[in-house]
Amino acid sequence: MSDIHPRIMVVDGSSVSRAILARIVREELDNVEVITCESGNEALALLRQQHFDLITTAMLLSDMDGLALSRAVRDTKQHHYTPVIVVSGDADERLLREGFEAGVTDYFDKSNGYKAFGDFIKSFIQRNTGLVGHILYVEDSRTAAAVTRKILEKHGLKVTLTDNAEQAIVLLDNPNPGTEFDMVITDFFLEGALTGGDLLHAIRARLHLSQQELPVLVLTGSDDKQKQVEVFHAGGNDFVGKPLIEEVLIARVRSLLLIKHQYDALKQQTEAMRWIAATDSLTGVRSKRYLVDNGESYIRDTSHQPVWAMLIDIDHFKQINDTLGHITGDHVLAELGETLNQWFPEDMAVRFGGEEFCVLVKQTRADAMLELAEKLRHHVQQLRPAGVDITISLGLASTEDHPNLPLSEFLNKADQALYHSKEQGRNRASLFASNGAQESPWNYSSK
Repeated sequence: MSDIHPRIMVVDGSSVSRAILARIVREELDNVEVITCESGNEALALLRQQHFDLITTAMLLSDMDGLALSRAVRDTKQHHYTPVIVVSGDADERLLREGFEAGVTDYFDKSNGYKAFGDFIKSFIQRNTGLVGHILYVEDSRTAAAVTRKILEKHGLKVTLTDNAEQAIVLLDNPNPGTEFDMVITDFFLEGALTGGDLLHAIRARLHLSQQELPVLVLTGSDDKQKQVEVFHAGGNDFVGKPLIEEVLIARVRSLLLIKHQYDALKQQTEAMRWIAATDSLTGVRSKRYLVDNGESYIRDTSHQPVWAMLIDIDHFKQINDTLGHITGDHVLAELGETLNQWFPEDMAVRFGGEEFCVLVKQTRADAMLELAEKLRHHVQQLRPAGVDITISLGLASTEDHPNLPLSEFLNKADQALYHSKEQGRNRASLFASNGAQESPWNYSSK
């Protein structure tokens, strides 16, 4: 199917049915173009002039039946692979017996109702989207490679061709950004040091790419059943015999790309769920769970040194909740979280609990960190989130002053500095240095 403005042809002898079917398709699909025809010959004439992504036809037409129309569609070069759906009131014996041979892709029983037709078409398009993917094709026969590559590219696939397994492994092991492969097609019998079987073994055992992560379709001219079993044992997803039949090759490619796309979708969903679990939903900064899971390695990383722990507490936040309400309080927290994400995009900003935040700041000198903390304090004082005047108290500690401490003890040093800020009247930053808690020399306008 086309990614943008799919074009669907509805063929039906009844003007009422044509209008209803077209309306339902337009309602169910965004940016769809629906063209209606009342006869088979009218449809075929239009198909010779324009491209369509899907054809639906009634079983009975004034000049031919739906099966004859489907056969005629299959005989055209432009629409040889275009899905054809027969819409009929009952699946009679002839449709069931001859539909596949006539090239019918699917069948919808009109007795299920027009609403069901809309759901059917929407689901069908989702399941039968056009071929999209980047294929690594390994073939040492120039003639076979030229013919097969032409077939694949005709169906919209991007193809990278190599004639040996060694180069294929290099391409898979070091893909350029944005040019990763969705599947591999390889001849099982390759000239050179490595065969297609060796390539399969390298993909699964050396590169550790699963059959879902990188499907492999094997081309083989052998009818040896043992050799076919060997293909599967080596990690092949499927095989196609030579000489290639275009319809069979494309059907296999489509099914393997579906596996790959489903894997990618699940991976993205997993990443999204991981991100949700690692993010505080109200403020947008990292969650405390994320800090517990990752903070230890963060402060131990030698490339991050020195690391600073900065604890931030909104002064008198309980009064905001008590006088202005918890919704206003939530807005204050959300705006402060957004501010921290903006100020520390490369560091680890975390909601520590309630109105308290923690930021682990890497690669920062003491004077620069103390100045940054004071600028942040002054910025928040001017921020007025949700129209509320707020101030913050800060406590800081550095791995330079407190090397090799566990995360909990390191954060405790910053917490003691924060307590010192509160004791001194709030709205200020304090540092827990090697000789204990003290007010930051960068503090200004804290009264």
